[in-house]
Amino acid sequence: MVWGSITYASRFTLIVLRGTLTGYRYVDDILRPHVGPFLYSLLGAIFHQDNALPHTARVAQDFLHNVQTLPWPDRSPDLSPIEHVWDQLKRQMPLCHSVRDLEVDVQDLGVHLPQDNIRRLIKTMPDRVAACFAAGVGPTRY
Repeated sequence: MVWGSITYASRFTLIVLRGTLTGYRYVDDILRPHVGPFLYSLLGAIFHQDNALPHTARVAQDFLHNVQTLPWPDRSPDLSPIEHVWDQLKRQMPLCHSVRDLEVDVQDLGVHLPQDNIRRLIKTMPDRVAACFAAGVGPTRY
Protein backbone atom coordinates (compact mmCIF):
# COMPACT_ATOMS: atom_id res chain seq x y z
CA MET A 1 0.00 0.00 0.00
CA VAL A 2 1.24 3.47 -0.83
CA TRP A 3 0.11 6.55 1.06
CA GLY A 4 0.67 10.10 -0.06
CA SER A 5 -0.53 13.60 0.52
CA ILE A 6 -0.49 16.71 -1.62
CA THR A 7 -0.97 20.41 -1.01
CA TYR A 8 -0.88 23.33 -3.38
CA ALA A 9 2.67 24.14 -2.30
CA SER A 10 4.14 20.74 -1.44
CA ARG A 11 3.68 17.01 -1.07
CA PHE A 12 4.84 14.25 1.21
CA THR A 13 7.39 11.65 0.26
CA LEU A 14 5.29 8.61 -0.58
CA ILE A 15 5.06 6.12 2.26
CA VAL A 16 5.07 2.45 1.35
CA LEU A 17 3.43 0.15 3.87
CA ARG A 18 3.49 -3.60 3.62
CA GLY A 19 0.53 -5.57 4.89
CA THR A 20 -2.96 -4.47 5.78
CA LEU A 21 -3.61 -0.88 6.78
CA THR A 22 -5.76 -0.85 9.90
CA GLY A 23 -6.97 2.16 11.80
CA TYR A 24 -4.20 1.63 14.36
CA ARG A 25 -1.49 1.40 11.70
CA TYR A 26 -2.92 4.49 9.98
CA VAL A 27 -2.52 6.44 13.22
CA ASP A 28 0.84 4.94 14.25
CA ASP A 29 2.56 4.87 10.84
CA ILE A 30 1.01 7.84 9.01
CA LEU A 31 -1.02 10.28 11.09
CA ARG A 32 1.12 10.57 14.23
CA PRO A 33 4.58 10.77 12.61
CA HIS A 34 3.72 12.60 9.39
CA VAL A 35 0.32 14.22 9.12
CA GLY A 36 -0.07 15.52 12.67
CA PRO A 37 3.13 17.56 12.83
CA PHE A 38 2.53 18.94 9.34
CA LEU A 39 -1.08 19.95 9.98
CA TYR A 40 -0.35 21.48 13.37
CA SER A 41 2.27 23.70 11.71
CA LEU A 42 -0.31 25.18 9.30
CA LEU A 43 -2.85 27.69 10.53
CA GLY A 44 -6.31 27.04 9.13
CA ALA A 45 -5.38 23.80 7.36
CA ILE A 46 -8.22 21.49 6.39
CA PHE A 47 -7.39 17.80 6.09
CA HIS A 48 -9.14 15.76 3.42
CA GLN A 49 -9.33 12.02 3.34
CA ASP A 50 -11.80 9.66 1.77
CA ASN A 51 -13.98 7.16 3.57
CA ALA A 52 -11.53 4.26 3.51
CA LEU A 53 -12.01 2.06 6.58
CA PRO A 54 -8.74 3.09 8.27
CA HIS A 55 -9.72 6.76 7.84
CA THR A 56 -13.11 6.27 9.47
CA ALA A 57 -11.88 4.01 12.28
CA ARG A 58 -12.61 5.36 15.76
CA VAL A 59 -8.88 5.47 16.62
CA ALA A 60 -8.16 7.66 13.57
CA GLN A 61 -11.13 9.93 14.26
CA ASP A 62 -10.01 10.28 17.88
CA PHE A 63 -6.50 11.22 16.75
CA LEU A 64 -7.89 13.87 14.40
CA HIS A 65 -10.37 15.37 16.89
CA ASN A 66 -8.43 18.69 16.99
CA VAL A 67 -7.92 18.82 13.22
CA GLN A 68 -10.41 20.42 10.89
CA THR A 69 -11.35 17.79 8.34
CA LEU A 70 -13.34 18.16 5.16
CA PRO A 71 -16.65 16.30 5.56
CA TRP A 72 -16.90 13.56 2.96
CA PRO A 73 -20.28 11.88 2.52
CA ASP A 74 -20.59 8.13 2.05
CA ARG A 75 -20.92 6.95 -1.55
CA SER A 76 -19.87 10.33 -2.86
CA PRO A 77 -17.84 10.73 -6.03
CA ASP A 78 -14.13 10.84 -5.35
CA LEU A 79 -13.20 14.35 -6.42
CA SER A 80 -9.81 14.34 -4.77
CA PRO A 81 -7.04 15.57 -7.06
CA ILE A 82 -4.71 12.98 -5.56
CA GLU A 83 -6.59 10.29 -7.49
CA HIS A 84 -5.24 11.86 -10.66
CA VAL A 85 -1.76 11.94 -9.13
CA TRP A 86 -2.04 8.19 -8.47
CA ASP A 87 -3.14 7.70 -12.07
CA GLN A 88 -0.17 9.68 -13.39
CA LEU A 89 2.23 7.65 -11.25
CA LYS A 90 0.69 4.33 -12.32
CA ARG A 91 1.05 5.23 -15.99
CA GLN A 92 4.75 6.04 -15.47
CA MET A 93 5.65 2.96 -13.41
CA PRO A 94 8.27 0.77 -15.03
CA LEU A 95 8.02 -3.00 -14.89
CA CYS A 96 9.30 -4.05 -11.48
CA HIS A 97 10.83 -7.42 -10.66
CA SER A 98 10.63 -7.20 -6.88
CA VAL A 99 8.67 -5.47 -4.16
CA ARG A 100 11.81 -3.50 -3.26
CA ASP A 101 12.12 -2.25 -6.87
CA LEU A 102 8.47 -1.22 -6.75
CA GLU A 103 8.99 0.71 -3.50
CA VAL A 104 12.04 2.55 -4.85
CA ASP A 105 10.46 3.32 -8.22
CA VAL A 106 7.17 4.65 -6.80
CA GLN A 107 8.99 6.91 -4.34
CA ASP A 108 11.28 8.18 -7.09
CA LEU A 109 8.33 8.94 -9.37
CA GLY A 110 6.55 10.75 -6.52
CA VAL A 111 9.56 12.96 -5.86
CA HIS A 112 9.90 13.89 -9.54
CA LEU A 113 6.24 14.61 -10.28
CA PRO A 114 6.16 18.33 -11.13
CA GLN A 115 4.46 20.45 -8.45
CA ASP A 116 2.83 22.41 -11.29
CA ASN A 117 0.87 19.26 -12.20
CA ILE A 118 -0.45 19.08 -8.65
CA ARG A 119 -1.34 22.78 -8.63
CA ARG A 120 -3.28 22.40 -11.89
CA LEU A 121 -5.24 19.51 -10.43
CA ILE A 122 -6.06 21.42 -7.25
CA LYS A 123 -7.18 24.47 -9.25
CA THR A 124 -9.80 22.28 -10.99
CA MET A 125 -11.67 21.60 -7.72
CA PRO A 126 -14.41 24.22 -8.29
CA ASP A 127 -15.02 22.80 -11.78
CA ARG A 128 -15.08 19.23 -10.41
CA VAL A 129 -17.71 20.10 -7.84
CA ALA A 130 -19.81 22.02 -10.38
CA ALA A 131 -19.59 19.10 -12.84
CA CYS A 132 -20.85 16.70 -10.16
CA PHE A 133 -23.83 18.90 -9.39
CA ALA A 134 -24.58 19.29 -13.09
CA ALA A 135 -24.30 15.55 -13.76
CA GLY A 136 -26.46 14.48 -10.84
CA VAL A 137 -25.83 10.77 -10.56
CA GLY A 138 -24.17 10.56 -13.96
CA PRO A 139 -20.50 10.60 -14.87
CA THR A 140 -18.37 13.69 -15.34
CA ARG A 141 -15.31 14.30 -17.47
CA TYR A 142 -13.20 14.16 -14.33
